[in-house]
Amino acid sequence: MSRRIPFIIFPVLLAACAAPRTVERPDLVPSQRPYSVNGERYEPLPSHEGYLEDGLASWYGVEWQGRKTSSGETYDIDAMTAAHKTLPLGVYVKVRDRRTGRTVIVRINDRGPFVRDRVIDLSRGAARELGCEEQGLVPVRIEALGYRTTGPDGAVRYVPLSDYGVGVFAVQVASFGKEENARRLAAELKSRYGAAVVQEATVNGSLYYRVQAGRYGSLRQADEARRRFAATGFPGGFVVAVDKNR
Repeated sequence: MSRRIPFIIFPVLLAACAAPRTVERPDLVPSQRPYSVNGERYEPLPSHEGYLEDGLASWYGVEWQGRKTSSGETYDIDAMTAAHKTLPLGVYVKVRDRRTGRTVIVRINDRGPFVRDRVIDLSRGAARELGCEEQGLVPVRIEALGYRTTGPDGAVRYVPLSDYGVGVFAVQVASFGKEENARRLAAELKSRYGAAVVQEATVNGSLYYRVQAGRYGSLRQADEARRRFAATGFPGGFVVAVDKNR
């Protein structure tokens, strides 16, 4: 759990484009448990469904680059992500600037902001997309969408977690800009864990190669594997649901 006080940065999402038939899943344990910051207790919501909220958005950047988020991922200031106090980690939300109508979709992977009236802390990349990078605070409305999935036809949609209560899971352990690096790691992990594949994804016009390791029959097993991967040099991994025929 990240414990930090968000701040305004004056001028001084990787956006998760899922591979076909892949559903991104939240990091369920321990990041969904109640927690306390500055003497105040927060209880993460069990579901995102129907969630709407108005308030102020800020963004956090350079000082937090490379640090761990509450989800266990490493913070990337240019990824399309955000921090929220209680929404389930892994959920995507639409953030709308109430002055301009401009919107951005981000994935919740951290906790905060722990400041009154601020409802969300955006990454720098998300703030840039929303057009508010050079501003400290902007009035927004956030709407929880769900977990993102891409079908065989390439269409993106957002679904409740309950739609994917059973299935086959893997742990995404790394993402590379060079295919040979991804292939090399996948081959090493396959020899150790019996299964590892490389999935291609386009992020902001750039092609990335994501290494997904293992094959697990339940979300709990996959999350336990994620923690083992984290202890052996892959701290930024997260669980994904995959096509059972992969």
